Amino acid sequence: MGKEKYVAYVSTYTYGNKSGHGIRIYDVDMENGRFSEKDQVQITNSSYVTISHNQKYLYSITDFGVESYKILKDGSLEVLNHAHINGMRGRHLSTDYEDHFLFVAGYHDAKLTVLQVNEDGSIGEITEEIFHKGLGSIAERNFRPHISCVKMTRDNKFLCAADPGMDHVVVYELNHATGKLRQVDIIRSEQESGPHHLKFSKDGKYLYIVHELKNYIDVYTYDQDSHGIPVFEKIQNVPTLNTYHASGSAACALNFSEDFQYICSSNAGDNSAVVYSIDQESGMLNKCFCLPVSGDYPKDVTLFPDNKHLVSLNHESDTMTFFSVNMEKGTMVMNGKELRVDQPNCIIFYRLK
Repeated sequence: MGKEKYVAYVSTYTYGNKSGHGIRIYDVDMENGRFSEKDQVQITNSSYVTISHNQKYLYSITDFGVESYKILKDGSLEVLNHAHINGMRGRHLSTDYEDHFLFVAGYHDAKLTVLQVNEDGSIGEITEEIFHKGLGSIAERNFRPHISCVKMTRDNKFLCAADPGMDHVVVYELNHATGKLRQVDIIRSEQESGPHHLKFSKDGKYLYIVHELKNYIDVYTYDQDSHGIPVFEKIQNVPTLNTYHASGSAACALNFSEDFQYICSSNAGDNSAVVYSIDQESGMLNKCFCLPVSGDYPKDVTLFPDNKHLVSLNHESDTMTFFSVNMEKGTMVMNGKELRVDQPNCIIFYRLK
């Protein structure tokens, strides 16, 4: 890894804590697998953060819609602007691979919003608004649509929107000139499985979908037919839990290692982190370990860029816990004290230029 320096951005809820600092920035001690707090950013209820593909800007959900920041040389954030999404607070956001559009997933109102991204990284006008409609299968929980994650295919043609309320992922074609979406496909999951989060492999050939209610990851191949229609075929289903797990568990996180050799997830309820190695030829997953995180409700877990350490964001115990990991031996050992952080939601490592 050399002497490369990293910071980590952690998004948090701010209701209940009086500070109003919804994003925290940490210096990363790669050698020891620890963080030290560097800065805090004033923003309400940052449900999720994402970094543009050109690595220059950070975008966050906030109560008022979305907010954009320029990433400074030392990893600090300088606010650019904020924009309304004309709906309830979002759950997830991402940009397309050219950073021309920002997509926002609305969990509470099942609304998908597309906004233009300006040349300077600031957020522009809304170009598209779509409400998912329909009835799910569980009246108590999933009686209506929700959108929990939105990601483009790596060829930048199609937007995939995970809907755990309807147990499917809706696939839209993006019009790059207008920022409009047209539905072209639906990837159907098992009933009452709750597709929650999705990621594409580095080469774009494989899609990974974690299902929160049935605690597993489905692996799909992605291709297009002769008419340019997307084709997804399921090739694997792997549990996120051990066979002797706690009941009432929800799979949450889905993150690649920086080198795309591993993918990790977390199980709230069971309070465990699971790491898989990825077969680079077939895209298939092979479990390295599934072990406890020493915290309550791990909403996000991710490997440090060296693949020797792991951090867990424990939403209900207001902590981050740190571990040394060894993939070959399948071990995960706690590494130092927990760090206090109010209601953490997600984390991103960022390499300083």
